[in-house]
Order: sequence, then structure tokens, then C-alpha cells
Amino acid sequence: MLESIYIGMSGLIAYSKGLQTISNNVANLNTAGFKTSTPRFADLYYGQQFRQGAPGNATQLGSGVEYGYSSLNFAQGDLRASNGQLDLAIQGNGFLSLLDGATVRYARTGQFEIGNDGFIEDKSTGLKLAALASSGSLGPISMTGKQVSPPQATRTVQFTDNLSPGSTNFSIPNVEVYDATGGKHTLTVAFAPDTDIMPGRWKVTVTDENNLPVQESVLQFNGGIPEPGRDTIDVTLGSANAPPLTVTLDFSAGVTGFSAGSSSTLRISKSDGYATGTLSSMDIDDEGQLVLQYSNGQTSAVGTVALAKFRNPDQLTQLGNGLFDGSHIAPPEYGASGRAAVGQLKAGATEASNVDLSNEFGQLILIQRGFQASSQVVTAANEMIMQLFQMRGQG
Repeated sequence: MLESIYIGMSGLIAYSKGLQTISNNVANLNTAGFKTSTPRFADLYYGQQFRQGAPGNATQLGSGVEYGYSSLNFAQGDLRASNGQLDLAIQGNGFLSLLDGATVRYARTGQFEIGNDGFIEDKSTGLKLAALASSGSLGPISMTGKQVSPPQATRTVQFTDNLSPGSTNFSIPNVEVYDATGGKHTLTVAFAPDTDIMPGRWKVTVTDENNLPVQESVLQFNGGIPEPGRDTIDVTLGSANAPPLTVTLDFSAGVTGFSAGSSSTLRISKSDGYATGTLSSMDIDDEGQLVLQYSNGQTSAVGTVALAKFRNPDQLTQLGNGLFDGSHIAPPEYGASGRAAVGQLKAGATEASNVDLSNEFGQLILIQRGFQASSQVVTAANEMIMQLFQMRGQG
């Protein structure tokens, strides 16, 4: 009967650990990226006893139960929109790779920011978000020198649509061009027909923001098409803080000179210069690249976020703070978002906990019943032992 007490105690110990697992699951109901653990129990057999006269037949002696292990459940949690530009979550399989020095940790979701050292790091742990290099290796994503987009001087302003011979005093205001230091110059390009000299000829006057003329030239059409050699105008601008800027006004492609009454639709189609830009936003594209957007309209891709795919993710070890350790199992395969059997990376979102309260409460009832039954075994065995002591005293 002493063995029965020990067996009952093994149940109390095992179910206490199971209760701890369930309690931890429920407590992390609102922890982003948390994955539940399912308690697993194992029976114990410490010895065997042979039947008298039949040595070939052995009776196994049960010794109770033990808490075997808890298996991780990597079912997808709900994706919830967030305000952080670098809040990341994964729709589907895979893990974010985070660098702790030379050690790689893994997470299903995270809220990231630019750290003091210029690297993108997790807000809660300080671990650096890893990018996938062309060689397949991992490295941190550095934002050093990427907070500002340098200016580019304007070289060409291209025009398109129609300049009707019936229109007079047509002009295009607010033509913005930039010098080498990012300084902006606002031009007005005015067109006046000059058909007295030659049919299809236009006098073009360019004035600056102070309404001072900086260039006068001609634009020649033949059969409604700009004449080669007379379809561009070079404008040179001076600046106290930058070298002289020469801008080419290009009418060679997409510009026509057909009669359309007094209505002209000539407009700018493209300009290649821009001012200095500051970082305005960050986003993840469909291929998992971190794309920077600047106030001057420019964009830059600084790295592809590395996603890890494990063959047996349930063998990972939870470390807290939503991190997992995979150093004791086969190394993962790394790939970009939507590739190599990994899911789609989502920016501006976090993955919620996958705790299912109805399932957890069902497990809780089973564990409670097991604990109660084990305690009853201990109580019954204790009463039987006390009964034996009483019988001995009576004898």
C-alpha cells in the first residue's frame, strides 16, 4: 500500500506540472506571438514480477505517472493591425531571425525600431533584425547614412501633349528644378506663336521665380512634330551656393503642334531632379524587402528580411519575450517572404497569441479531475494503512 501512496503522489506531482502549463497558457492570452504548450503525460514502469511456476510470464508493476513534456502548438494566431511601421508578423509558416551577437534567435512577431547604433532592433529585447544577403548569410540591417536622401541636380525636364497654334500667350508655371545642393528654382515657360517668321515656330521665354528672363529661344514644328535640332532648349541658372545649373527642356518625345483651337494641353511628363529628402516612412514590400520612403519622393531598399523555416518547429525551446532557441536542432532554411516554403511577411501588424480558452479550460477540467483522483488514491491508501495499525493494536 505504500507503493499506492507513491503512485498517487506521482499523479499529484505530474498534474501539478500540467496545471502550471495550462496556467501559463491562459496567463499569456494577450501576449503577442505567444504559442501554447500542450501537456503530455507518460506512464511509469520500474520493475516486473514473474508468476510462480511460470517464469516466462511476467507481470509489469506500474509505478504511476510522470509529466513527460509539453509540445508547442504553432497554430497561426490572428494578425492585428498596429501603428508601428516596423511591427512585423508572418501570415503562414516561418520565423523572424534575430541576432544576439553571433547567436540567432527566432520569433513569430516583433515590434522593431531604429536603435542608437543605427541598426533595426526589437523594442523589448534589443536583438537585431536579420537580413538575408545574396550569399545566403545573415546580417543586421543598418540604417546608418540612410536617414537622408541626397539631392540630385535636374538635368532634363520632358514635356508631352499638344501645343495648339491657335493659342496665344500659353505658359506652364511652377516648373521646379533643383541644383546640386538641393536648392529649388521655380521657372515659368511661356510660349508665343512666331509664325510671321516661319510657320510652326514658337518663341519660348523662360523666367525665374523673380519673373526675370533667364532664357529666350525658339521651338520649331514641321507637320505638327517638333523639328529635330530645334526640339530642345538649354537653360542655365546661377546660384550663390551651388555651381551653375544647366537644364534641358526636352520637347522631342510626345509633343505635338496640331491645331486644337485656343486650347493647349502641353505639360511636364517627367523631371529627373529632386531636393534633399528626409526619411518619412518604412515599409515591407511583397518580397520582404525593407523599403525606405523619403520626403522628396525617392525610395530605397536596404535589405530583405530573413525568414527561417524549421522541419520540426515543435522542437524549438521557448525563451520568453516571444523568442525561441533552435541551437539544439537541425539548422533552418532561410528564405525571403513568400518563398522557400515560408509565409508572407506583413508590416504594420502583430500576431496575437494562439491561446484557445475553450480548449484550455477543457484541459484544465481533465487535469483537475486527475489531481482529485490521485489525491483520493493517497487518502484511500492512507486509511488502509491506518486500519492495519488499528488491527495490530487490537491484537
